[in-house]
Order: sequence, then structure tokens, then C-alpha cells
Amino acid sequence: MDKFMNLIGGITDFIWGLPMMLLLLGGGLYLTFKLGFFQFRYMPHIISQTFGKILSKSDASEGTLTPFQAATSALASTVGAANIIGVPVAIAFGGPGAIFWMWVVSLIGMAAKYSEVVLGVKYREKNEEGEWVGGPMYYIEKGLGWKPVASFFAFALMLEIVASTMVQSNSLSTTISGAFHISPIITGLLVMVLIGIIVFGGISRIGKITEKFVPFMVGIYIIGSLIVVFANVSAIPSIFALIFEHAFTPIAAAGGFGGAGIAAAIRWGLARGTYSNEAGMGTAPIAHATAKTDHPAKQGFWGVFEVIVDTIIICTMTAIVVLCTGQWEKVPSEQASSMVTMAWGQVFGDQLAGIIMSIALFCFVLSTVVVIIYYGEKQAEYLFGTFFSKVMRFVYVGAIFVGAIGGLKFVWQFLDILLALVILPNIIALLFLGGEVKEITKDYFTRIYKKKNYMEEVQLSQPEQSLEKAE
Repeated sequence: MDKFMNLIGGITDFIWGLPMMLLLLGGGLYLTFKLGFFQFRYMPHIISQTFGKILSKSDASEGTLTPFQAATSALASTVGAANIIGVPVAIAFGGPGAIFWMWVVSLIGMAAKYSEVVLGVKYREKNEEGEWVGGPMYYIEKGLGWKPVASFFAFALMLEIVASTMVQSNSLSTTISGAFHISPIITGLLVMVLIGIIVFGGISRIGKITEKFVPFMVGIYIIGSLIVVFANVSAIPSIFALIFEHAFTPIAAAGGFGGAGIAAAIRWGLARGTYSNEAGMGTAPIAHATAKTDHPAKQGFWGVFEVIVDTIIICTMTAIVVLCTGQWEKVPSEQASSMVTMAWGQVFGDQLAGIIMSIALFCFVLSTVVVIIYYGEKQAEYLFGTFFSKVMRFVYVGAIFVGAIGGLKFVWQFLDILLALVILPNIIALLFLGGEVKEITKDYFTRIYKKKNYMEEVQLSQPEQSLEKAE
């Protein structure tokens, strides 16, 4: 058994090394070129249509959730423990320069995230209960005619969610047990009941919860991090100098930091940026397909919004906290996951920092599990119908308790392999359907964007006439 598990571990390490990074990064680059670098050319407009319209209601009648609810639902699955733990690990093994490459791959990944959301909306359909459903399984089947590939994607993701749910709940129960000395059994039962109440309310209840919960938990984490940063504000110029300098030059060992070359900075930066926002992984369009929107490109902008919030804002905040407090040089790489807690401890005290971080991890993991269970249900629905999706809902909720007490760890070993099997068909589909995404994007920017700008120019140049018409 040990030899078999070592073999699985070796296969996983290989797949999630250079091959997967090249696949995700290469796909993002291809789509960036295909779409004419739209995420850079139209970034001000994208921000105005997302951050600028968070409180606005959609005028579209087609859809189940508001655009913001769909975005926060998708964001809930990406903003998790990895934002707090993964970034320090990248710095520990890749040095400060890894953050630069994290930014690069995130900017490129915006094209993949946008593309899959656009396709998710274009090829969505109504299920037996009158709800909008969509995702890679639908655009692979309807857009490319690859029914077997679509079924493979759905089956792999349906199984992957079981393992992922168990891993997430185990991480949560372990954190709470260490901070508050609460039994994993109690934690597992409480979390299972809490999540069950939410997910049995369907996507409408999930959307209502995430639109309030996600901004709250992200806001608390950012405010706490900013307090730490302001307490070390004098170090800010030097840490940005470190990030840009060591993105292209090696950095020597210092204190607990073992040193890193350029290759390590690139490898860990690309990995962190790729994995944190799930661009190209095919999960986000499942949530976005439920949105009330009158044009696929408009909802695609919310996919870009997710990358900005998850990686450019939250991951960057984590990196600055770790760097400005000097924890990256003090803490050995094997203990990198504790860097943020120790950095907060310098300002809030070790005990309070530990409690706050445990609560933050609890919120992040909770929101992630709620949404990925919905993702798993939709795969079961696509494959076997709405009744079986309800059966899988019970399976996923039960997996929360099993994972919390550390059961079926054998299944966890296949998590990364299953995820790779999910990503591969999605990326290939995005490459083949890139032309459709380009046409949809062109339609938006020539028919809607330019018309809107023209009307605004007319109103600015002829304010009196515009006022008379309005009257």
C-alpha cells in the first residue's frame, strides 16, 4: 500500500509541476492574444462594470441570481485557506520575487476566467425545476458536440468534490481543535448541520448568503492585514523593491529563509497565481451561469473581478504582511503556513492573532464547502438528473463529518489527480471555443460599449438638449 501511495504522490507531483502550469498559463496566454489583450485595454471599463455596480440590480429577467451574487458564489470557492497559507509557502520556497510572477499569471489568467464565464452563460439552459444551469459540461457538449468528454468532465468533478469536501472539513476541524480545543466530532456535526441548512435551500439561498458573507469575511481579513501593514509602513518601499528585484535575480539565504533562484521564484509564483483564482479550472462558470444578465460579456467581467479580488488584492495583502514583518526570514520554510498568524501576533498579540486567524480560516473554509457542494450537485444533475443531484447532496454533506474526523484519508490522495482530469478537458474546450468568445466580446465592445460612450459624449457636449429631452 505504501508503495502504491508513493506512486500516486509521485504522479501528482509531476502533473502539478511543469505540465499543469504550462497548460493553464499557455491557455491563458493564447486567449489573451485571441481577445486582443482586452483585460488590459478595457480594465477601467471592467472595474466600472463590477466594483462600480456591486450594489446595482440587474435589469435582465433571465437568470436566478444577481450578477454580484453569482460572482460572490464563485468567489467563495476560490477565497479560502490557500490565500492565507499558500502565499507564505510560495515566498518560503520562491522568495519575494514569486509575488511578481503571481501577479503576471493572474493578469494572464483573467482571459481564461472571462472566457469560461462567457461560455457558461452562452450555453446555459433551464433544468426541470426552472433554474438556469451551465458550466463546462454544457459548452463542451453543445459548443463542440463532445458529449463523452462533457460526461467525463462532470463525472471527474462530481467525484473530486467528495474528496475536496473531506479535505476542507478536516482542515477546519484541525484548526478549531488547535485553537479552541473542541473535538473534531463536535465540529464535524455542527458544520455538517450548518452547511446542510444552507445547501438544501438551493442556489438562491447560497447566493443570498455569499453576497453578504464573502464581502464581510474578505473585509475583516483585509482590515486586519492593513493594521499590520500600517504598523510596519516604513518597510513597504523596501519590500516592493525586493519583489521586483528578485523576480529576475536570485536571493541568498537569510535567517530561516533558505534562498531561492529565479526558476524557483517563477515556479512558485506561477503556481500560486494559477491555483488561487481557479482561472481555467471550470468551476466558476457553474455559478455564473445562474446570473441575471443580458449579455455574456457583462457576466464575464465578473470573472475578471474574481481574479482581482482573490489574487491581486487578498493574496497580495497576505504577501505584504509576511514580507513587511520580516516573518519570511524568521520562520523556517517547513513552518511557512504559520507566517501570517505570527505576523499578526506582532500587532495583536499571539493569542488574539491565533483566535482571529482561526475564525478567518473557519469563514473561508465554510464558504468554500457550501459552493463546491453546489458544483458537485450540478455535475450529478447533468449526468443522472435532478433526483440524483439531491442524493449527492446528502453524500457531500455526510462527507463533511467523515472528513472532519479524519476518515477515508485514502480517498484524499486522489484529489489532485481528479482535479487535473477536470482541468484538462475544460482548457482544451476553451482553446477550441476561443473564436466564439472573441465574437461575443467584439459584439459587446462594438454594439454596447461604443454606443454607451457615444451617448455619454453627446450628453456632455449638449447638456441643455439632453435635459430638455429628459423633461
